[in-house]
Amino acid sequence: MIPTETTLKSKVLSAARQLWLILRSLWPALAPDDLLRNATYRRLWSSILISSFGGQITMLALPLTAAVMLQATPVQMGLLTAMEIAPFVLLSLPAGVWLDRIKKLPVYVIGEGLIALVLASVPLAWYLGWLTMPWMYGVAFTLGCIFVVAGTAAQIVLTQVVPRERLVEAHAKNALASSGAEVAGPGVAGVLIKLVGAPLALLADAVLLLGSVLILRGVHVVENRIPNAASHFWSDLKEGLRFVASQPLLMSLALVVGLWQMCHHSAMVVQILFATRELGLNERQVGLCYIGLGVGTVMASTLGHRISHRFGPGPCLVLGFATCGLGWLQLALAPANAWGVASFVFMLLCFSAGAVLIFINFLALRQAVTPEPLLGRMTSTMRWLILIPAGPGAIWGGYLGEHLGLRYALGFGGGSALLLAAWAWRHPVIRNVRALPKPAALLAGLQAPR
Repeated sequence: MIPTETTLKSKVLSAARQLWLILRSLWPALAPDDLLRNATYRRLWSSILISSFGGQITMLALPLTAAVMLQATPVQMGLLTAMEIAPFVLLSLPAGVWLDRIKKLPVYVIGEGLIALVLASVPLAWYLGWLTMPWMYGVAFTLGCIFVVAGTAAQIVLTQVVPRERLVEAHAKNALASSGAEVAGPGVAGVLIKLVGAPLALLADAVLLLGSVLILRGVHVVENRIPNAASHFWSDLKEGLRFVASQPLLMSLALVVGLWQMCHHSAMVVQILFATRELGLNERQVGLCYIGLGVGTVMASTLGHRISHRFGPGPCLVLGFATCGLGWLQLALAPANAWGVASFVFMLLCFSAGAVLIFINFLALRQAVTPEPLLGRMTSTMRWLILIPAGPGAIWGGYLGEHLGLRYALGFGGGSALLLAAWAWRHPVIRNVRALPKPAALLAGLQAPR
C-alpha cells in the first residue's frame, strides 16, 4: 500500500515524539555531578543534538541525490567523497595556526550558519535546473572547507568547557546526543525524502542548523588570549608539526586512525549504492535501515565510557576497529534478499558502535596530552594526518565498486579493518594506554601565538 501524505506526516511527528521521550527520560537519572548539570555544557550538548538530527537528513539526502536523481556511478560517488576530504589535506595545517591566534567559539557558530547556506544551495540548483554532479562536487568541497575550520574550533571549545580528566565522558555524552538523533533521524529523513525529494529535504537540515546557531550564541567560555608580537605564521605551523612528531602516542594514533579512515571511506562510498541497487531499497526503506546506525551509537555511547575505563582507551580503540571491520565484511558476503537487508542494518549498527568507541578515545587522548596553546595546531595536524589516506580510500572503493563489484569494495574495507585491529593490538603504544595521559611538557621556546 502506498502511504498517503497524512500517513507520512504522522510518522514524522511520531518519530519526533519518540526522540523527545528518550531525552526527557534521561534527565531524572542524572547524577548530581553529571556534566549535563552544567548549564554551559548543556547548551553545547543541545546544539550537538539539533545539528546531529539535521545531519541525519544530509547523510541520506546528499548521496541519494547523487545516486538516485543524478544516477552517479561508483567512481563518481568516490570522487564526491574525495572532494569533501580534499580541504582537510589542503587547509588543515594553516587553519590550525590561525585558530591558535583567535577565539574559537565565534568560528564554530559562523561555521554552522555557513553550512546551512551551502546545503540550501542544492534545492535551489535543483529548482533552477542547474543540479549536476559538478555542482555536487562543489557543494562537497565547500562543506569540507567549513568543516576543516569550524569542526576543529568545535573540538577545542569542548576543552574550554569540560575539565581534561572528563574528556572521555564528555565525548561519550556528545556521542549520546548524536545517538538520540540517529534513532529517530533516519526514519524521519527517509519519510521526508520520500515526501518532498532528497534536494528539498536538505532545507530541513539548514533550518535545524540555524537553530543550533541560536543555541550556541548563548554559550559563554573564558578563553585567555596572550598576544605575542614575536609569533610568525610559518614558525608556528612548524612548531605544531614538531609537537605532534615528538609525541609517540599522537603519531601512533594518527597512523592507526588514518588507516581506519582509508578502510571506512572505501566501504562508505558504495553502501548507498549497495542498498539501492543490490538490495533494491527505496529512499524510505534506506532511512528505516539507518535506524540501526542510531542503535549502535546508543549502545556504544552508553557503554563506551565504562569499557574505556575498564580496559583502557587503547584497547577500546582496537575494539572499535574490529567492530567496524566485522560489519563491512559480513555485508560483502550477504545475499541480495531479506537476509541481505538485515545484514545491511547490522553493518550500520557495527559501524556506528565501532566509530563511537574509536573517536571518544581518540579525541580524548589527543586533547589530554596537548598543552592549551597548541590545541588548534595539534587538532588540525591530526585531522590532516588521519584524512590523508581517506581520499585515496574513497577513490579506491569507487574503482573496486565499478570495475569488480560493490561487494569487493565492502570486502576490502572490512578485511583491511580487521587486519588493522590485529596489528594495532600488537602495537605497544596503543595497547598499553590504560588511562588518559597528562599534558606533555611544553617544547623549549614554545610560543603562544594569539
